[in-house]
Amino acid sequence: MSAEPYWELTFDADGDPDAGERDALIHGAVSEGLTDLVVFAHGWNNDRPMATGLYSRFYAPFPGLVARAPGVRMGYAGVIWPSMRFPGEAVPDFPSAAPEAPPAPPALDAATREALVRILPCERAVMDRLAELAAEQSDDPARLEEFVSLVRGLGPAQPQGRAAGEAAEGPDEGDASYLLTGDTRQVCESFAAALDRMGALPPAFLGGALKRLWGGALEVLRQMSYYTMKRRAGVVGEKGLGPALALLAESATGLRVHLAGHSFGARLVSFALRGVPDGGTALSSVTLLQGAFSHYAFSSRLPFDTGRGGALDGLHRRIRGPLVACHSRHDSALGTLYPLASMTSREDDSVLGILGLDDGRWGAVGHDGIRAVDPCARISLDQALRGGLPTEGCVSVDASLVVARGGPPSGAHSDICHEELARVILHAGRVLPAGQ
Repeated sequence: MSAEPYWELTFDADGDPDAGERDALIHGAVSEGLTDLVVFAHGWNNDRPMATGLYSRFYAPFPGLVARAPGVRMGYAGVIWPSMRFPGEAVPDFPSAAPEAPPAPPALDAATREALVRILPCERAVMDRLAELAAEQSDDPARLEEFVSLVRGLGPAQPQGRAAGEAAEGPDEGDASYLLTGDTRQVCESFAAALDRMGALPPAFLGGALKRLWGGALEVLRQMSYYTMKRRAGVVGEKGLGPALALLAESATGLRVHLAGHSFGARLVSFALRGVPDGGTALSSVTLLQGAFSHYAFSSRLPFDTGRGGALDGLHRRIRGPLVACHSRHDSALGTLYPLASMTSREDDSVLGILGLDDGRWGAVGHDGIRAVDPCARISLDQALRGGLPTEGCVSVDASLVVARGGPPSGAHSDICHEELARVILHAGRVLPAGQ
């Protein structure tokens, strides 16, 4: 690990913690005499070594930066939770010459199948049949229907009412998602059109109409994993990380905690605010890196439905410092695929939004920052590093200058391992003085 002392916090899909790891962190924070602790939550990763590798890369600049802050004794933690990654999705700053290209058919390689079985979860017999259909890509429409039907069977059960992590973030996703119930051909065409627009539809799917629909069908499977991971991130944050932070605050009095998260990990640390008592923790800052959830999540009044707010309405006030949302226009995963998945969660919304005609209702916080929260400063990365971050409240930081690398379909979504972003976290927590 590039930064010490370091701990990991593991949670299962229901938010239940590894109690030994949680207690080790609490004991270590006290025995080490920490003044500050950064807790980072990953987005998509298939296994613990991949997540730990990300944390080592991300934390690498911190020791040198913290050395400039007299009197600071910094600790580091990484959240491990059951999420998954598809081929073609870059791991943040993974050492490779180029972004990983989506595989040629058969599109579901062994590693992806294993991850779906283990993490969704999915029965192995169902996964084998999905892989068979994906490899065959039959011209028989019944085979396409069978594939999508099996994928829909992998979706989480729809509860009565809303459970943890399922409250409306902005647009109401409803209990009967169009992703799960909509017309098969229309849903597949929606995703195929979006991928084609991004230049991410593999050549194998550029043949006849049904070939194109198979490209959309495989994206339905990817989006089903997103749908599951999105809900899971909310549950783990509220039911797992939030209570763990409350216990930490009871023992390590005076410790300043700085939360950070990438992609669905940003959603996780945000929903942790629902799991901590108001004023009962030492949360000094929260920094969201390319957050994969609604830009209206913190709003008290949604622009298109003024009678209600987002799932995290007002919860930024539980932070003793600022809530910082770093966003980038180069993030095509959040600029195109995220709004598409959100739009197709409702049957009565036009798919014209896929073609760029959406009114902004479906945007992600990691693409254009926090919306419909007043006040909320909107500043450049350079301004943030020169001391422009507020001492409290919400702020959106345009990080497009450094979050810029990556090919389709994700774009720069995972381009987060930068010293500049490390400095943003430390400035948000008032660890570094302005200008450093």
